[in-house]
Amino acid sequence: MSIRAVFFDFGGVIMRTEYQAPRQKLAERFNLDYDEIDKAVFGSDSARRASLGEISEEAHWAAILKRFKQPASETKAFHDQFFGGDVLDRHLIEYIRSLRGSLHIGLISNAWSGLRALLVRENLLALFDTAIISAEVGMVKPSAEIYKLALRQAGVTASESVFVDDMPLNIDACEKVGMTGILFRNSETSLIHLNQVLKVNQ
Repeated sequence: MSIRAVFFDFGGVIMRTEYQAPRQKLAERFNLDYDEIDKAVFGSDSARRASLGEISEEAHWAAILKRFKQPASETKAFHDQFFGGDVLDRHLIEYIRSLRGSLHIGLISNAWSGLRALLVRENLLALFDTAIISAEVGMVKPSAEIYKLALRQAGVTASESVFVDDMPLNIDACEKVGMTGILFRNSETSLIHLNQVLKVNQ
């Protein structure tokens, strides 16, 4: 059966932390190492709840600033430094744009409530025919249900779809649903793999 839909993750794929220095400096400010501040922002209870849409992204950042005993007025500065090394992969974006029209292009992202606004600001929302953001749908990868929702919205079967993600757990989960999974390591090798899958299924 030919491939009719390709789904992409956002964080770690389309946008990645390419430069660690800003986050490292922020960690040092609070006598933490890089992994500790990363876990504080992404691995906290408020992060989990924000990913499920139980609280807003703003509420999550308020909890983070409280944890670090910082005033609310420091939220933007803290946020901007934490993500200061994150870069959009413009080559990958152009590749995704080249697929539009011939395939259904979808997004499946574990993300907080602010992602859609970010996509709009960066003129990226139009890349996708459908966009599944965990905070909006109340479920997160690797739950099978989030993949099934994406497939229903796209109007395709699992065997007709490919998913590109940087987390092995999420790739394993999509493959259990019946999708073809591509573990993202870097743009060059991942796009070679994706092109091979698409060519085989033409």
